[in-house]
Amino acid sequence: MCGITGFLTLAPNNESELKVCVSRMTDQLAHRGPDDCGIWVDQRAGVALGHRRLSILDLSPDGHQPMHSESGRYILVFNGEVYNFYVLRRELEQRGHCFRGRSDTEVMLAAIEEWGLEQALTRFNGMFALALWDCKEQRLALARDRLGEKPLYYGWIGETFLFGSELKALVVHPDFKVEVDRGSLAMYLRHCYVPTPRSIYRGIYKLPPGTRLVLKLSEPRTAQEPISYWSVAEATRRAVDDRYDGSAEDAISYLDELLSDATRIRMTADVPLGVFLSGGVDSSTIVALMQKVSASPVKTFSIGFPDGLYNEAEYAAAVARCLGTDHTELYVSPEEAMQVIPLLPSMYDEPFADSSQIPTHVVSRLAQRHVTVCLTGDGGDELFGGYKRYFSWGKIWNKVAWLPLSIRRAAATRLLCSRSPAQWNRLLGHMSFAPFSVMQLDYPGDKVHRLAGLLEAEDAASRYQAIVSACNAPSSLILGLESDEPPVHHFQIASETDFREYMMFLDMLTYLPDDILVKVDRATMAVGLEARVPYLDHRVVELATRLPLSLKINHGTSKWILRRVLYRYVPKELIERPKKGFSLPIASWLRGPLREWAEELLLETRLRSDGFFNAHAVRRLWEAHLRAEQDMEYQIWGVLMFQAWLTEWGKGIRTTAQALDMDQPVPSGVPA
Repeated sequence: MCGITGFLTLAPNNESELKVCVSRMTDQLAHRGPDDCGIWVDQRAGVALGHRRLSILDLSPDGHQPMHSESGRYILVFNGEVYNFYVLRRELEQRGHCFRGRSDTEVMLAAIEEWGLEQALTRFNGMFALALWDCKEQRLALARDRLGEKPLYYGWIGETFLFGSELKALVVHPDFKVEVDRGSLAMYLRHCYVPTPRSIYRGIYKLPPGTRLVLKLSEPRTAQEPISYWSVAEATRRAVDDRYDGSAEDAISYLDELLSDATRIRMTADVPLGVFLSGGVDSSTIVALMQKVSASPVKTFSIGFPDGLYNEAEYAAAVARCLGTDHTELYVSPEEAMQVIPLLPSMYDEPFADSSQIPTHVVSRLAQRHVTVCLTGDGGDELFGGYKRYFSWGKIWNKVAWLPLSIRRAAATRLLCSRSPAQWNRLLGHMSFAPFSVMQLDYPGDKVHRLAGLLEAEDAASRYQAIVSACNAPSSLILGLESDEPPVHHFQIASETDFREYMMFLDMLTYLPDDILVKVDRATMAVGLEARVPYLDHRVVELATRLPLSLKINHGTSKWILRRVLYRYVPKELIERPKKGFSLPIASWLRGPLREWAEELLLETRLRSDGFFNAHAVRRLWEAHLRAEQDMEYQIWGVLMFQAWLTEWGKGIRTTAQALDMDQPVPSGVPA
């Protein structure tokens, strides 16, 4: 695991300037690679590459980057791991290639020389982001792994094309003068993250998963759009025509075998290795498969909280005892968890508001004291149907799908939206029965209005948008927003696709790479820990897309097939319990110990000066949250994380605050 950065400039330059500039950019990624650093420049071409190394395979200098290919044609900087490099190495040796070291980087370069970048990418099984300079063709190529485990940002600033693993590497380039993209800010408030391919900065983008981008020095401004070599969408399309039609028992055995191999190859390392264990289905399965092939007890790590509503450490400990792992757990007080919050703007140098980033960082810090690599159970929910929304909203949709759109919209407008969420909360809070079980949760009025959005939607993509949006009306909060069009996903798996399956597909396409994997990457890399995700082996993903929904969600049981794999190693009674998730009581903290911190960031004078939010509207949200009238946690946390990010990174960002009307009235949709 490492950090990469660099640039291609058309401006006049000298070698020393290039070296100084790329060195500054590379230093910003020291946390991603504390063991080694390297730079390479070509003054005539105006290209510079930088690398920070976290040594995992081949700890010798033979693994140093930037690395030159055997012929000298290619120079590569690479972040991540290619797990099947031993197999590729043997094949390449048979074709006459010689290797001086034992790193996967050297094998990647040989594969690129043998087959070309396009074909080599399809042969790599791993997580990676790379930049490759072709000295012969004078081309710079960027590429990213299939599922988007490793990040890569890029964009033109003036005469310079910049790229890097994190935005903080781009920010220190002397030409980096950009604006916050208010459209991206709107999407961030909707989703608690900025969706790919956008970034928070205008003109800076995320390379989509499973794509490559090539710039030719002879015509750099006509760079092609990212070209896909693999995608969740295409894998799902193929699966429609190639559905698994074998027995359930054969499917369980096949998944066991495939996931075991995906786990085994991710245990290759020349440094200590462990695994995060929550005690749930996903992580317990990975631990069980690791222990099956390990000659010694696997090192497992979990954290616990004093509040039983959020604590799963006791379940993790029970699974660890059953499997015989070397288990380490840490109980974290609310005060210790809150100490992470000031670190978040630096750690996530783009606004990011999934509060489970806090415990993820805490467990990463715990593990890093003992190991350098940790496997995780991320991806199991999206692949095999684990999230509550697949059950609650999927069930509701199945009950109302037969109604014509006109009737559904009338019901939403005249009935469900006839009262505010706060009024519904007061009304339904005194009722022992509600027509849909989802409304028996906290803040049922907010669920009623979310239901209205579901009923009003005219297609599956819009239904999904209504369900997952943390903020349905960003335009009510953001000043100077030209357009508030939510991203629309036009892809349809098949006309008869179950809505639950469609939600799983879109989660794989959006929520997984832009939220879950970002969270894990930044939380682990901040402490120099490498995270590996066996569920995202593309072979496992492709199998999951082929499996019928009945093997994932079966008579109200989530992740049915994955549970059957797990129960081959762990007694069922250790696992069967309600899912808690990796969450914290942020809502109550904001009314208590975090209130002073939040008040400082939400000062009306500060909001006006910054020029991004309608100060009146944000203050109304904050006051409604303090009164606990509505479920405002996600909207407020999103605003707070942006404000904290702006405090850390806002210097030099151009704004149009002076040109905006700072005394706008409170728009509709904001609590009065």
